[in-house]
Amino acid sequence: MSWDWDYTFAILPELLQHFVQYTLVATVLGIAVAATLGLAFAIVRQLRIPVLSQLTTAFIEFIRSTPLLIQLFFLFYALPGMGITLAPMTAGVIGLGVHYACYCADVYRSGIDAVPKGQWEATVALQLPPHVTWGRVILPQAVRNVLPALGNYAIAMFKETPFLALITVPELLRTARTIGGDTYEYLEPLTLAGLIFLAASYPTALLLRRMERRLKPAG
Repeated sequence: MSWDWDYTFAILPELLQHFVQYTLVATVLGIAVAATLGLAFAIVRQLRIPVLSQLTTAFIEFIRSTPLLIQLFFLFYALPGMGITLAPMTAGVIGLGVHYACYCADVYRSGIDAVPKGQWEATVALQLPPHVTWGRVILPQAVRNVLPALGNYAIAMFKETPFLALITVPELLRTARTIGGDTYEYLEPLTLAGLIFLAASYPTALLLRRMERRLKPAG
């Protein structure tokens, strides 16, 4: 089997379009959900709010102990039986976001724990209100400490977007397989899909390594 360059250039625009429209958008939105929800989980657990803290911990452990694919299937295929119907992309973003939020929560927790004890004592001595303590003192230091780790989860999420094909999202890999099925030529579309993933993730990984060398934990 030889490489067909005409075929390659003919299918490349469609692959790039679906990469940007579905794979990239799902990753960006999923990261936004994971980062925001993970931070909320971490704060609730740190504040040890009765009942809510225990429920949050139980939810995190449940999500982390079950496969992402089952969670996606539940959101897309099981919820309609309960009267809740989600669009494929919506279910995919929620599934990815919630799944990785449960991992990001522990990353944030480690960042919060790394903030020097003296910073906490200073906020108490100055009688700062909780929203100022968290928003101006603790979280800026905690997030700075964990940015590389959060970036690694973002890359991991990006590489798991092909799971969305199983709930009918026409992301990059699904598009490559569809093109291959239509033409009976899989070499070019699957190779291009792999190269597109590589071209997007490898520079990001290098950037994260540089950030990890430059950012030092507080204290």
